Amino acid sequence: MKIEQVSDSVHMVSGTNVNWALVSDGSGVTVIDAGYPADTAAVLDSVRRIGHTVGDIAAVLLTHAHLDHIGAIPTLVEQANVVVYTGELEVPHAKREFLQQITAPQMLRQLTTRRGTRWVMQTARAVIGHIDMRVPTAQAADPTALAALPGGFVAISTPGHTDGHTAYFMPSEGVLFSGDALVTGHPLLPGTGPQLLPKVFNHDQTRTQVGVQALAIEQAHVLVPGHGPAIHQHLPTLIAELPYLRE
Repeated sequence: MKIEQVSDSVHMVSGTNVNWALVSDGSGVTVIDAGYPADTAAVLDSVRRIGHTVGDIAAVLLTHAHLDHIGAIPTLVEQANVVVYTGELEVPHAKREFLQQITAPQMLRQLTTRRGTRWVMQTARAVIGHIDMRVPTAQAADPTALAALPGGFVAISTPGHTDGHTAYFMPSEGVLFSGDALVTGHPLLPGTGPQLLPKVFNHDQTRTQVGVQALAIEQAHVLVPGHGPAIHQHLPTLIAELPYLRE
């Protein structure tokens, strides 16, 4: 686990090939995404390492309900009855009324390369015993409730990776939490820098490409992605330079 402070009140934490974020303004903590199931202990420890307890968590903001983003949520709900907010269209996905996630056959196809084999093995260890995990308490993010959380947030609808994928913007410090709508690295990608995840991860590739443009918020100058390092750069400029937009 690696913890990096990216702004006055925001820490980005890197776990098993995935990030989560902790936002603390003195009144409590907002957790954004929650790693793989195997990252649960690390999520709890990361909260303690920034000077808080699980009881200080006001809510979890979920960008989308893939297993690498919901891992610690059941424990957080059990230990502190934490509220879980996500996009309206992502609520049924979180409750597993349907599933929009890479399939087992698609994962097996990644075994044809060394990079893919390494990722499959790491992922299998991170989810073993928790394939059926769901978030039955997930609820739609209310704008007023989001604004009142530690940090204060605005939800940004970014469908494509999943139908209800939602990014979150923190106006007070210009921080954009992009989830998997825009990443800066992944074991299956050849390098780092702002980019989309491989097509195999995206439920609707066309909507993913279109949806990322919703992140071009003029006031945003820190990107905290779901995968890869944080970037300090003017978001509209960064997004305008994405290679696929220039093709």
